[in-house]
Amino acid sequence: MVQKNNASMKLPDVCEESLSSVMKPEFFKALCDPVRISIVANLATQKAPVPVTDIAGCCGIDFSGVSRHLKILKDAEIVEATKEGRSVLYTLRANSLVETLRGLALAIEGCASAVE
Repeated sequence: MVQKNNASMKLPDVCEESLSSVMKPEFFKALCDPVRISIVANLATQKAPVPVTDIAGCCGIDFSGVSRHLKILKDAEIVEATKEGRSVLYTLRANSLVETLRGLALAIEGCASAVE
């Protein structure tokens, strides 16, 4: 029987390695804000790259606030920015986002089965 709620319990090395490879703090920090979740959801529905002005309409905050949130999402590699003339267009890196979340789910699943 596996002990629960035991902080001193050592995880199998494979578990620590697989989790640390997918659990990047910047990624999760970027997704922990409700405005950024709204931006991600908005971009997920777009068929083409969109400018900041269009994204700002989804969130009820000003242009500069949306720009700050987009920078955080870009730094976490959740969105991609492309300069087109004087505009910067943003797209969701959906495949990358799905791969990261799927990798996390698989790592947790592997850890759970290693402990059982």
